[in-house]
Amino acid sequence: MKPKKICAATEIYALAFGMFLGLAFWKFGDPVILDHKINPPSTLSEFWNDAWPTHWANWVFLPLALVGALLIFKVVGAPLRRRTATQQRRHHQTWLWLLPLLWFGWQIFSATKTVDPDLTAATLWQFFGCVACYFLGALVIGAPASGPTWRNGAQHAGPEAGAPLPRNAFPFLLIGILAAFAFCLVRAVDQRLVEFPQSHRMLVEGERNGWTNMPPAMLLEMKRENAVITTNGVDMANPVLLKKFAQGRVMGTLVYPNALAGAVLLLLPLALTLAFGAKKLRPAIRAMVVVLTCFLGGAGLFWSGSKLGWLIAIALGVLCLFRLKRPAKLKIAALAAIMILGLGIFAVRFQNYFAAGATSAGARLDYWSAAVQTTVKNPLVGSGPGTFKNSYERIKSPEAEMTRLAHNDYLEQFSDSGIPGGIFYSAWIVLTLVSIGRKIWKSEIHAGGPPTLPFAIFIGLLGWFVQGIGEFSLYIPALAWTAFTLLGCSLALAGNQFDKKPAAG
Repeated sequence: MKPKKICAATEIYALAFGMFLGLAFWKFGDPVILDHKINPPSTLSEFWNDAWPTHWANWVFLPLALVGALLIFKVVGAPLRRRTATQQRRHHQTWLWLLPLLWFGWQIFSATKTVDPDLTAATLWQFFGCVACYFLGALVIGAPASGPTWRNGAQHAGPEAGAPLPRNAFPFLLIGILAAFAFCLVRAVDQRLVEFPQSHRMLVEGERNGWTNMPPAMLLEMKRENAVITTNGVDMANPVLLKKFAQGRVMGTLVYPNALAGAVLLLLPLALTLAFGAKKLRPAIRAMVVVLTCFLGGAGLFWSGSKLGWLIAIALGVLCLFRLKRPAKLKIAALAAIMILGLGIFAVRFQNYFAAGATSAGARLDYWSAAVQTTVKNPLVGSGPGTFKNSYERIKSPEAEMTRLAHNDYLEQFSDSGIPGGIFYSAWIVLTLVSIGRKIWKSEIHAGGPPTLPFAIFIGLLGWFVQGIGEFSLYIPALAWTAFTLLGCSLALAGNQFDKKPAAG
């Protein structure tokens, strides 16, 4: 096809795919292993306000994946495949294509020995989405095409070694993703300032008045949603919800607060870079956009109450600091300020948590120990993708809190699919991030200016995958599919950014 038609096709596809990922942020923010617990919406209100069953995402994603394959093999055709193959041979990155295929292939093999076919089937769909998003990001959305160039989302006329990116469809992808991210953050702020205080007050007053202060239909609805439970014939407010509302930890449109922290780590660097780089806006409007982005992202992370997320954010800030073109003394002073301020806020924010004995940290150690035991017991194929719950149920002590996931994406790969599955996944992620990081680090952040777009994407991905050491975001479509799409795009963008010669059209 002609270059202009190729550009138009990939741009339309990237826009549609970004809208789908935005929909996932809105409706598919639960782990796939909980799909059977999500009731399909039966009314228009439920359809709009409630989460959708995660398997619905598969039926939207599959046609998009097929269209993407068509773009790779029919529309874009041999020129792009030759260009990509040459690029990968030059950078010795063939293994970056093989590892995800080996990992997913091993998941299928492990599935033949699973202890729970239903959980494994749901998980395989999720993992298929991760791998497909990675390849679509690398070969379609982030792939270069002839024409003008893009830098930080802005269009430029021609290639400039080391700075601009060959034109691609990536900016169109961001429209849906960032719109949904903004909605998620606004929802989180509303939860903290309005929804949770009102809900807490309503439940407390309702129980105090014997539920006579609300219509019978509302009481029945609250019972259906388990906001009101019946104990010994007495209706009472669900103490779990009361505790949740009192704590005020927000989650936006996602399954729980730490998932929101993962979304902030993944997308806030990208959003801030675009906000600072929006030089076409009037200075006052641009300043408002920057302030609003900082407030929403910072408030979302802070009110999520994620301890690991906060520490990762501090580390990423330090990493960005040391790439600035500033005198060493100024960097050291800024580093000291970041550490003192960040760790000081951390100590104050979570003092009650540590005073109570850091129970969630202890629980995670128990989960991880169980994952290791399961790996030792089933070193080749594990217990089957997505089946940590089944293994932990047999191993855990009677007083330990039950969990469905290991709260460590890497250990769970070893536990669920054996040592080969764990090695393939860990190697894929680590080697891809190292490959991207080595290229990204060559570019400097100029003093007073925003980082380059590839660096912002890399920082977000680094934070999200590091958070995977203590979370289960790999099993949440909204987060995992977005992250792996950006990972594939980042691999393409980082390689293109530092090619001194633009690829032939």
